[in-house]
Amino acid sequence: MYLTPEEERIYDGELGWAYQVSMRILTRLGDLFGATRLIPISSAHVSGVSYKTIGDAPISFLEALVESGGKVKVSSTINPSVLDLNRAEDFAISTEVVDKQMHIIDLYSNMGVKPTLTCTPYYLLKPAMGSHLAWAESSAAIYANSILGAWTNREGGPSALAAAIIGKVPDYGMHRPEERGPNVLVKVEPKLKKDTEFGSLGIFAGRMLGDKIPVFSGLSGCTETDLKQLGAALAASGMTSMFYPSVWKEVRGIEKVTIEEKDLQNAIEYLSTSSDPPDLVFLGCPHCSMNEIKQVAAKLKGREIKEDLRLWVCTSRHVRAKAKRYVDAIESAGGEVLRDTCPVVTWVEKLGVDTLMTNSAKTAYYAPTLNSVKTILSPTDSCISAACGS
Repeated sequence: MYLTPEEERIYDGELGWAYQVSMRILTRLGDLFGATRLIPISSAHVSGVSYKTIGDAPISFLEALVESGGKVKVSSTINPSVLDLNRAEDFAISTEVVDKQMHIIDLYSNMGVKPTLTCTPYYLLKPAMGSHLAWAESSAAIYANSILGAWTNREGGPSALAAAIIGKVPDYGMHRPEERGPNVLVKVEPKLKKDTEFGSLGIFAGRMLGDKIPVFSGLSGCTETDLKQLGAALAASGMTSMFYPSVWKEVRGIEKVTIEEKDLQNAIEYLSTSSDPPDLVFLGCPHCSMNEIKQVAAKLKGREIKEDLRLWVCTSRHVRAKAKRYVDAIESAGGEVLRDTCPVVTWVEKLGVDTLMTNSAKTAYYAPTLNSVKTILSPTDSCISAACGS
């Protein structure tokens, strides 16, 4: 990789260890993927925040970055934590773990990272079309590339943090125009109507396509939420960083596959591992938008959550604050609107949850492994009905 004189000084340690190690992470990554230079970014989003998912090992690294004066050069945000910081007592987590989680968040904050604790940073600050980013959350990266028209690779937590500190990324992959074109045409035969169908399509296609970039034919009338669920599921079961929701020009010379009704049904059955009544109904993976919070509040009007069941609606602290009217309506019905976390990155099994019902294919895909719970994938309307017992 070619480095400018300034970048070479950083590489040699003239600005201190935090900047040196960050530069060396980026140049090593660039060498691995054939990048020839570093390019500026407008923002970074860092994963690896929940104590449940990272444990103790990275804490000393973060402490060393802070102690050596590491500060981010661009607007930077972080992924969800292990708990809602306003409701620590509700999570059956020891004081020691809470303290460690707070320490992790403080370390990031000391480097200038905003403690957003969300997987949907684009609801806080929407990146400009064509802007280069370093986003590590897989559902956010695919959303940025596919829906917002920004340019980012699917970074790991360390590389996203290194990019935030340097303000640059290696120029490879999704940062190159020639790498962003579709290389498989996916014809979707069934007409998708329910949110879970878009997520199931993503899980099925992701498992089949791996890191290929699909362009979909046959999708119509998609909402932002539908595409968010599709992208999150694609990135969960596969390795792609981008998709095209419709055929944008004549497609020739690429692989073609067809997805039939039976394929989606197989995916839904694969994601539903229980026929038992749920202990927890969960909406908000990826974190809910303002519109999703509003819709949940409307569906709960005149209804109440069953006493023996919990409804979690997860969102960012930013959206929750803006949606106070709808949050109050949901919580008046007996639901809980949580911020900063979600079941995937906390220990719901410690709360006595055996079966989790959700509208998120991503959650249904991860929860049996990460949370040791059984899952039911069901549309939002059915989730609300189950939570209310009607």
